Formats: sequence, C-alpha cells, structure tokens
Amino acid sequence: MGEKVGSRVFKKSSTNNKLTLYLGNRDFVDHLDHVDPVEGVLLVDPQYLKERKVFVTLTCAFRYGREDLDVLVVSFRKVLYFRALQAYPPLPEETKPVSHLQEKLLKKLGPNAYPFSFTIPQNLPCSVTLQPGPEDTGKACGVDYELQAFCAKTVEEKVHSRNSVHLLIRKVQYAPEKDGPQPMVETSRSFLMSERALHLEASLDKGLYYHGEAISVNVHVSNYSTKTVKKLKISVRQYADICLFTTAQYKCSVAQVEAEDQVSPSSTLCKIYTLTPTLNANREKRGLALDGRLKHEDTNLASSTIMKEGSDKDTMGILVSYRVRVKAVVSRGGDVAVELPFVLMYPKPKTQVCSEPPSATDSAVDACLIELDTNTSPQNDDFVFEDFARLQLTGTSDKDEFDPFC
Repeated sequence: MGEKVGSRVFKKSSTNNKLTLYLGNRDFVDHLDHVDPVEGVLLVDPQYLKERKVFVTLTCAFRYGREDLDVLVVSFRKVLYFRALQAYPPLPEETKPVSHLQEKLLKKLGPNAYPFSFTIPQNLPCSVTLQPGPEDTGKACGVDYELQAFCAKTVEEKVHSRNSVHLLIRKVQYAPEKDGPQPMVETSRSFLMSERALHLEASLDKGLYYHGEAISVNVHVSNYSTKTVKKLKISVRQYADICLFTTAQYKCSVAQVEAEDQVSPSSTLCKIYTLTPTLNANREKRGLALDGRLKHEDTNLASSTIMKEGSDKDTMGILVSYRVRVKAVVSRGGDVAVELPFVLMYPKPKTQVCSEPPSATDSAVDACLIELDTNTSPQNDDFVFEDFARLQLTGTSDKDEFDPFC
C-alpha cells in the first residue's frame, strides 16, 4: 500500500546502534475486510552480525495480571498471535513487493537496508488498555501489539537488549461512514392494585457518536398507574467482555444524570437529557477500558468493537460496547428501566501534512521523521520531531532534548 506525501516515518535504534528500524506508521486500521499491512525497513551492520541473522517478530498478547506478580514460569500474559520472519539474509519465500515508502527508504539507506512486512489477521482484537489503579505498577493490563527486531543465530535464541529493537504498535478501528438505525426502546410495567401500567419510552437522536460528542436522550414517560415516578436516572455504561479462558463482562458508568423530575399518576413527561462520556471524568475508575496507549500519550475511552460477521469471540481479547440506561425510580419499589445500545468511536483521521515538505530536487523521503530513543523497552519511547527535508535519514538529530511521546 503506497504512502502519501506528508506521512510520518518512525525511527528507532538498538542501544549499540547496529540495528535500526524504520516504520511508516504505528496505528494500523482494521477495515473489517482487511487490516493495513505492517511495512517497515531494517538497517543492519553486516560486520557486526558475523554469522548471525536478523529476525523481526510481531506479537499480539493479552496481559490480564500485574507484571510485578509474574513469578518463575507463571506469567499473567497470554499470546494471542505470534509471527516471525527472517529479514537478513532475506529468504526468497518471504520476499514481498515493497510499498512506495519502503522503496524510497531502501534507496536512501543503501545496500544494508532490508524490507519486512506483516499481515495482521482480521480475527485479532484491537489495542485496548485497562485503566490501572493508583497503586498499580508495571505494564497495564490489556491487549497490545509489539514489533521486535534482533540479531541471533536462530529465532529461538535468547534476545540481548543491546542488539534488539522493541516498538509498540496499535491495531485500531474507526467509525463507519454510515450511521446505523436510530436506537429506540419502550417498555410497560403493571403494578399491584393498579388497573393500568406505567409506560417508559427512550430514544437517541442517532446510533453513532464520536468521542467527546454530547449524547441526547429523549425520554417519554406515560404514567397511567397509581404509582409516582420520583426521579429519573440516565447513565452511559461501558461494557467490556473479557474473552480469555471464560467470558466475563464488566460494566462501568462513564456518564450519568440524576433528574429530580416527578411524574404523578395520570400524567406524562417528555424531556431531553444530555450526557457526554469522557475519560477526564473517569480517571479514578480502575479497570475502565481505554483505547490502547503509547507511553506519555494521552488516550480516551475505548472505542466500540465492531466485529466481522462470523468472527470467533474467543480470540478477540476484549470486546467493548456502550449502552444508555434510563431508569424510572418508582415510589414504594418497582423501578422501570430500559437500555439503548450505541456506537462510540473516532472518525477516520485526515492525512497529516508536513509544514515544510521536501522540494522536488531533494532525494529525501517525502515524509516527516519521528526519531525514537534507543531505550529497548517499548514503554519508554521518546521522540524528536523534525522536518524530514532538513534531516539526513542515516544521520542523527541535532537536538539533544527529547519530548515524551509514547
């Protein structure tokens, strides 16, 4: 898949600078019928390798327990997918056509650069992080993807940090172009010693909302009973289905309104309530599902999971969904409640463009560079952002200051 002018290039080197990884993107979109390929380039030092080879691996794993509790061979981490390929020396059976960005990188980096490509299966989950508590340390629970490049004689050999590169990437989904049907639900409840029922009806103005967008809930109550509706509770709930060894569902309220609106017998109420679910109002809730994050980069509430028809839930890790719950609190018990499912996601972003694109005579890649530090931990990436037109690809940045990125 060709890269457009104005895209970014991520660069990260091993601590001994003998192995450098270049990647055109860190977010890979699941389009339901296919997933964006993971395409990059490795720059190696042949004299340092001697008789060793260079391997690249892609791992999707679900961490379901604190990292500091791992003891001996017991690990609270389940690998959902693992793929390894040999980048150097390249194998004919693993040779694939290079993308436009890979072609330009190979031309710029020279003969010691080698392309690699992974295809992420469609049945794998999106990157999701479970919000840790204040006392939690180490890597957060959730689903993450990691690229690793290293020098070794075999792929099973122990990897040394000095000659390896780790980089976290994310599998994401964006909102569909077309909205679904408008959610609407209604229910009635009869009470003892009351000839007629209490009728509750609720609807949303649409079925798809973007993060940060206000949700309008239209509530209509027709009280034909002898009971009194004391108040209404409207909330937005996040549901996270954990698909691991057994399926468990966790729910958490992310926005709520408690209205002291009373509906007496033989009267009606029709009112619109507005709620806006945001992460800022829920940062203290442990276990809340968030979109997969990179270190020091803020995130948001996890987007709704859209599954391809026929997908196996057991391999999906964490499934996220949202519902609006409307509850009518009735005097002397017998509350009435309904739920409205909806989709909460981000729209597909527009292509980012560099502020000063390279000139037509410049041989540099038509992209901006984000250079990550050489710390081997994928959780400790830092970057320097510079216009690629002013930076030699094989050189280093003239900046000493690093700003937190991922």
